[in-house]
Amino acid sequence: MHSTMDDMTLWGLVSEASLVVKAVMLLLVMASVASWCVIVLRHLALRRGEKHLKQFLQTFRSEPDLKAMTAMSSPRHRQAAVQTLFNAGYAEYELLHGDWDSSPASVQEGVERVMQVVIAEQEAELETGLSFLATVGSVSPYVGLFGTVWGIMNSFIGLSQVQQASLSTVAPGIAEALIATAIGLFAAIPAVIAYNRLAARGQRLIAASYAFGTELQQRLHRLLYARKGDRQPGEGARLRSAP
Repeated sequence: MHSTMDDMTLWGLVSEASLVVKAVMLLLVMASVASWCVIVLRHLALRRGEKHLKQFLQTFRSEPDLKAMTAMSSPRHRQAAVQTLFNAGYAEYELLHGDWDSSPASVQEGVERVMQVVIAEQEAELETGLSFLATVGSVSPYVGLFGTVWGIMNSFIGLSQVQQASLSTVAPGIAEALIATAIGLFAAIPAVIAYNRLAARGQRLIAASYAFGTELQQRLHRLLYARKGDRQPGEGARLRSAP
């Protein structure tokens, strides 16, 4: 029924395991593969987001014409989160800016509301896959432990059917059961580490979006009051004539 002491290889122990233990092992391997796919995809997405953030902020801080920046998005790549935020905020600014009855305070309030919606959507997108990693990290050790308990239980049931108990009789069954716990830990540990790392990087991007939103509001604030003639000609005076 079980492998002998001379045949205690990893593959031999797995192949000789009971059906329930094999099912537990397969489930854990599938969870591990899926979690690694999520880890790689989220890492690549965050790396692109961090790269686009840096590039866009450099352009934003060196470009005096905000209107010209609305056409910066490349059709080959997804927009940087801050560029999506900029496009939404500036579009709302232009919409309210065209209404000469609107006060600067109401324009700024409208822009702020739009940007809050965009940031909330971006935050939800950054959390994609994290709940799965959290589930794998918290549940996999218990699933592996279940397989181990089941395997050890079968070993002791088999032990009761032999005339003389020895280490060579018990060891293979216990060893194959412990493999389930090892696979569970193999699936859980990377998932927990990746969850913490990806969540921290996502929060940094969201914090950068909030900081950029404040910076954009400050520039729009200067444009609004330049339009009202409350400051000398400058950036606002140049952009005020733009349609």
